[in-house]
Amino acid sequence: MQRPPQEDFVGGKVTGDMLTSTFDLVEQMLYLYVRVVKVKDLPWKDLDPYVEVRLGNYSGTTRHFVKKINPEWNRVFAFSMVRIQVSVLELNVKDQDDSVGHVMFDLNEIPKRVPPDSPLAPQWYRLEDGSGSKVKGELMLAVWMGTQADEAFPESWHSDAATVSGADALANIRSKVYLSPKLWYLRVNVIEAQDLIPVDRSRFPEVYVKAILGNQELISKVSGSKTVNPIWNEDLIFVAAEPFEEPLILSVEDRVAPNKDVILGICLIHLQYIERRLDDRPMNSKWYNLEKHVIVEGEKEEEINFASRIHVSLYLEGGHHVLDEPIDYSSGDLRPTAKQLQKSSIGVLELGILNAQGLPLMKTKDGRASTDAYCVAKYGHKWVQTRTIIDSLAPKWNEQYTWEVFDPCTVITIGVFDNCHLHGGGQARDSRIGKLRIRLSAFETDRAYSLSYPLLVFQPTGVKKMGEIHLAVRFTFSSLMNMMHLFSQPLLPKMHYTHPLIVEGNWNDKQTKMDKLRRKASQMVSMQLSRAVRPLSKEIVEYMLDAKSDMWSMRKIRANFLRIMDVLGGLIAIRKWFDQICNWKNPITTLVIHVLYLILVLYPRCILPTIFLSLSLIVVWNYRYRPRHPPFIDIRLSCADDAHPDELDEEFDTFPTSRRIDIVRIRYDRLKSVAGSI
Repeated sequence: MQRPPQEDFVGGKVTGDMLTSTFDLVEQMLYLYVRVVKVKDLPWKDLDPYVEVRLGNYSGTTRHFVKKINPEWNRVFAFSMVRIQVSVLELNVKDQDDSVGHVMFDLNEIPKRVPPDSPLAPQWYRLEDGSGSKVKGELMLAVWMGTQADEAFPESWHSDAATVSGADALANIRSKVYLSPKLWYLRVNVIEAQDLIPVDRSRFPEVYVKAILGNQELISKVSGSKTVNPIWNEDLIFVAAEPFEEPLILSVEDRVAPNKDVILGICLIHLQYIERRLDDRPMNSKWYNLEKHVIVEGEKEEEINFASRIHVSLYLEGGHHVLDEPIDYSSGDLRPTAKQLQKSSIGVLELGILNAQGLPLMKTKDGRASTDAYCVAKYGHKWVQTRTIIDSLAPKWNEQYTWEVFDPCTVITIGVFDNCHLHGGGQARDSRIGKLRIRLSAFETDRAYSLSYPLLVFQPTGVKKMGEIHLAVRFTFSSLMNMMHLFSQPLLPKMHYTHPLIVEGNWNDKQTKMDKLRRKASQMVSMQLSRAVRPLSKEIVEYMLDAKSDMWSMRKIRANFLRIMDVLGGLIAIRKWFDQICNWKNPITTLVIHVLYLILVLYPRCILPTIFLSLSLIVVWNYRYRPRHPPFIDIRLSCADDAHPDELDEEFDTFPTSRRIDIVRIRYDRLKSVAGSI
C-alpha cells in the first residue's frame, strides 16, 4: 500500500472534511483526483500498455499505446466521493488484458488540496504484483483530494460520465467558457464612379453597386444619373467581426436585362487597413481602382486594368455598440466597440449553477428514456457551458462563474439543454428544456441569493413548465456613486443618439434595418462559437440571443398594450380622483383639498416644499413594500397564460405563411379591429 506525500496547504482552509475556497456560492463536492503521467522500465518491450484507474465500481482507462516502452498520457481522472464506500484506490498497468503491475492507495492517507495552492507534483511509484512484491516498472502519478474548484476539474475524466466512451463524446460533456467575437459596424458610403465602360454603348447604363462581406450581401439602388459617371451617395452597413479575415468586395454592375447583369469592375478592400471612427466627425473618402476579369479560351481568367474607379467613404463605427440581442433584455457589455471609449467595470456578478429538479425525459435511446442535461449562461461577451450530467432528472452541477459588470440595467440569461451528441448521437440537435433571465438591478449589493426558478417553454399548445433550476447569485459593485451615475445615463453609447446608425427612411424602415443587422450579428456570433473545440450549436446561440424575437405576434402586441395602459394607469387614476373632488363624492376629502388650495394661494412659497414633502412621504411609504427578492417569471405580463389557440398558431407559423388565404384574411380583419380599439 503506497502513501502519497503530504503537503502543507496555505491557500485554503481545512476544517474537518469541509474545504473552503473561492467557490462559496455552491455546494462543495469532494472529488478524488488521479493524474496519470507516464510509465517507464516495463519488463517487456513489445507491450501495448495502458493504465486502468479503479475506485469501487468506477473505472477509467488511459489511451492504449502500441509497442511503446515508455508511454506518456498526462491524463486526470476525477472520482466523485458521493456513494463511495471503498477505502482503496487501485491503478493497474496492463498489456491488453494482462496485468503488468499495480499501485494501491489508502483513501485515508490521500492529502487534500484547495486552490490557489500549487498543483501537487507527480512522483514515481514502483509497481507491485498480486502478492505485494515489487516488480519491474515505475508509474509517475499524483493523487489528491479536491473539489470542483480545482483547475484540473474541467478537463478531467469524470466518474459521473463513466458510461460515455470516445474522445469526441467526452469532449462534449466537459464544461467550457467561450468569448463572443468583437463586432464592428462597417459603413460603406458609395458616392460615385467614373469612366465606366459599358458592354453596350448604344444604351443608357443602369448601374448599381453590389457589396459583399463574407455571407453578407447588400445592393445599392440603381443610379439616377444613367451615364458612365453614375452617382449614388448611399450608405451600406455591414457587421464585421475581428479578426478581419474576409475582404470587402465592391462590384459595379450594369443591369442590361431584367435577369441579366454585367460586371463592369471589381475591387477588393481589406478591413485591417481602413479607418475607425470614434465620434461624429466627417471621414475622408478615397478613390479605388476597378479591375475586370475576363475568361480567355474558356478556362483561363485574365485580369484587365482600365481607368474606371469608384469613390467610397469606408470606415468602422467605433462609437456604436453592435447589438446581437434585443435591446429590451440586453445582457452585459453595452459599451462602444472602440477600446478608447470603453469605461471600466463597476462591479462583479457571481453565478452559482447549483442543480435542477423535475426535468422531463427528453429522448429515447435503445428503448430507454433519459435526459443528459447541461446549462448555458450568457452575460456580455462571456458564455459558459457546464458539464453534462448523464441520465439524471435532478442533475447537480455546483459550478460557479464570474462576470464583469458595466451596467446594472442588464440581464443574465440562463438556459438548460439536453445533450443529444452522446451515445452515437451524431449530428442530432440538442433539445431545449427551458430558459430564464434575471435583471441585475433587482439585486442588493454584497448579498447572496439562493433561488429556484421555473423553466418555462412556450410551445404551440401554450406555456409548459419543464422543471426548476436552483441558482445562487451575488452582485457586488465597487462604488455607489458610479452606480447612481449609471442609472442617470442612457443605456446605449452616446453615438446611438447623437449620430444614429441609420438616418434614412421612416421609423419602420429604420427598425427593419436594425433588426436585420441584429440578426447578422447573432449569426456571426453563432458561427464563431460553432468553431470551438466543444462547439455551441447555432440553435443554442440563437435561442439564447432570441434571434427571432422580431417575428410578428398578436400576443406580444396585446401584452405591450396592457403595459402601456399600466403606465398610464396613474394618470387615469389622478383624473378620476379629481372628478370625484369636483363632484363632492367624498365631502371631507374635498374640504381638505380646498383648504390646502387656499393655503398655497395665500403662501405661494410653500408650493415647492409641499410638493417635495409629498413625494418624500410617498417614497418612504412605498419603501416599506419594496420587493425583498428578485422578481420571478410572471407569464401574465406576456399574456402567455391566456393566449388564444389561433394566436399561438399565428405566432408559430412560418414566414411567409403556410396557412390558407381565408385564415390569413380573418387574422388581418382581427388586427384591424384591435388597431381601431387602440
